[in-house]
Amino acid sequence: MNRMTRRRVITTGLATAAGVSGLAVAERIANRYGLIPPDHQGILGAGESLTYAAQRILTSRHSRAREFSRSEISRVAPVLGDPPVIEAYLRLVPGGFTDWRLTVDGLVSRPSSFSLAELKRFPVHSQITHQACEEGWSFIAEWIGVQLSFVLDVVGTLPQAKYVVFTPYENDNPPNVWWESIDMADALHPQTLLAYGMNGSDLPIPHGAPLRLKVPRQLGYKNTKYLHRVTVTDSVAKIGKGLGGSFSEDGYSWYAGI
Repeated sequence: MNRMTRRRVITTGLATAAGVSGLAVAERIANRYGLIPPDHQGILGAGESLTYAAQRILTSRHSRAREFSRSEISRVAPVLGDPPVIEAYLRLVPGGFTDWRLTVDGLVSRPSSFSLAELKRFPVHSQITHQACEEGWSFIAEWIGVQLSFVLDVVGTLPQAKYVVFTPYENDNPPNVWWESIDMADALHPQTLLAYGMNGSDLPIPHGAPLRLKVPRQLGYKNTKYLHRVTVTDSVAKIGKGLGGSFSEDGYSWYAGI
């Protein structure tokens, strides 16, 4: 069965199941094709599965978020949340994050640690995209960085990889465990960046310096700030509550596609 025919069959099956037999049947169809999100449990689980499966089928890896002209960059770029206050982060700020390193590990052939300077020596990618917050505000900004797919290629992602987990410096004192994840379709998408620059300058601290994730096809809370570790894995079931991220544990959808 060719890709388009297979896509049509799955999509038709999901829509029919959701409309006639209920969301639970649609969830079983999604499961058959490996399209179940980590937060599929609970009252809204079947709906989460249907949303995720439909998005993944209808928007292939090559569908792109809209990019804007430089004249459309917002004059104000709101931020949500405060910078980390733990010593491990604060001691890096005066030196411009010279001693900061990003650990990339998990299901990779070559676990690595990169300085900010090393990341900046990789091919530079920039894009002007829209960031939408779940609270209703949004802005357009230029993001500069390295494609996550390039970094994953450098470390050699293993075939069984299904998710990439992002761990930031904690924002609370005492610290809480905080993390988010995306699937490989978004991890390998050409617009998904590890961003170290914004609007022609270094990434400002309120926006996640020294490094943040930029996934322009998802809502703002998936764009993790203050990164220090990226982990490739085949399951998130044993991380936290197994729902795919801290926001999912607080009641948000794991897949926040827009």
